[in-house]
Amino acid sequence: MLSNDYINKIGEIIDKIKTLELNNLELSSSAIARCIMDGGIVHIFGCGHSHILGEEMYYRAGGLVPVHPILDTGLMLHEGAAKSSDLERFEGYGTILAKYQDIRKGDIVIVISNSGRNPVPIEMAIYAKGKEARVIVITSMEYSKSQPSRHSSGKHLYEFGDIVIDNHGVPGDAVLKLDGIPEPFAPSSTVIGATILNAVFARAVEIMHENGYEPPIFISGNIDGADEHNRKLMERYRDRIKF
Repeated sequence: MLSNDYINKIGEIIDKIKTLELNNLELSSSAIARCIMDGGIVHIFGCGHSHILGEEMYYRAGGLVPVHPILDTGLMLHEGAAKSSDLERFEGYGTILAKYQDIRKGDIVIVISNSGRNPVPIEMAIYAKGKEARVIVITSMEYSKSQPSRHSSGKHLYEFGDIVIDNHGVPGDAVLKLDGIPEPFAPSSTVIGATILNAVFARAVEIMHENGYEPPIFISGNIDGADEHNRKLMERYRDRIKF
């Protein structure tokens, strides 16, 4: 059954990441833990379906509080998916968007793009580096290297990351095929990206605890007593994050 094949394929990709990306995962967790302990915040940016991963980590039960998703309606899907694709390719749009973000020295900016070829995510990474923030890139190296860049530099997103995590996706993202159907189907990047981010954040919590720092973690609002706990934590970051 293809449902089982898909689950098995995702498991195979996760096994690759556990082995081949272990060092990059650890570097990312350490950087995020240090950023938060030093009073910084973590920004997350992606276009199209990649923006979903910013929402996954934001205001999340069991997640870290100082997370700021950079959400631009033009680059999301609900106002027009085709428009989102066009804007992601429009060089200069990412720089304009980045200018209006409160990205500071010592912050972390996680930029997610499966193909890594479009200008807007690249521009976000370039701007963040110019602000002396650390840039963590999540991308598919195989996909990136299979397609030419659409940015005028000729470079791909991974070339602008301080830390690069390969999601080990395939070109085109779809991981299943079936005789008689010409198109591959069943994408992997969202479920793998969410797994990577939650794993990295979990280790960051552990590192903060090991250093005697109390990790700022949201409790589900559907548990009694959570509202007061969460309110106190949000007050610490309200000057930088809109909750």
